[in-house]
Amino acid sequence: MSTAASLHPLQTGTSKLGTGKMGHGERLSFQSFKEANPDIYAAMTNLSAKASEGLEKDLVELVKLRVSQINGCAFCLQFHLNLARTANVPAAKLDLLAAWRDAGIFSAREQAALAWAETLTKLAGNVVGETDYQAVRQEFSEKDVAHLSTVIGVINVWNRISTGFAFLPPLPAA
Repeated sequence: MSTAASLHPLQTGTSKLGTGKMGHGERLSFQSFKEANPDIYAAMTNLSAKASEGLEKDLVELVKLRVSQINGCAFCLQFHLNLARTANVPAAKLDLLAAWRDAGIFSAREQAALAWAETLTKLAGNVVGETDYQAVRQEFSEKDVAHLSTVIGVINVWNRISTGFAFLPPLPAA
């Protein structure tokens, strides 16, 4: 485990966030969650890996990032930014992901996946319509839509766990 001296200010609770007030701090660390719940962690990790099979790694990371943006999950955003950079996702796509519709740099397949991710993530008060489904089906097989939908579902679960426990984001070393 890292010492407080080697951590980024956001990870020590010493940073003043936006309003000049101290953040609420981590309730449970990611490591403690994994250690206390090894079966849940293994099941989630295995489901995520299985769901990602057959889908491009960069596409999966873009989808996970977009869902995490929508849900405001700092831990998952940083975790998947780190993975996306390792997978050589172009920096411009990472920079413009929040405005993907207007960026002009995302492929039709990426746009379909991101639209589907937004549709399945923003369910409250909304209906997943036939038009939404047909749009994703233009770019993905039925099996791939099932995999993509599961990827989206799993990252939504991780977002809720991570924000609920206020996991600190895994910031890259400065």
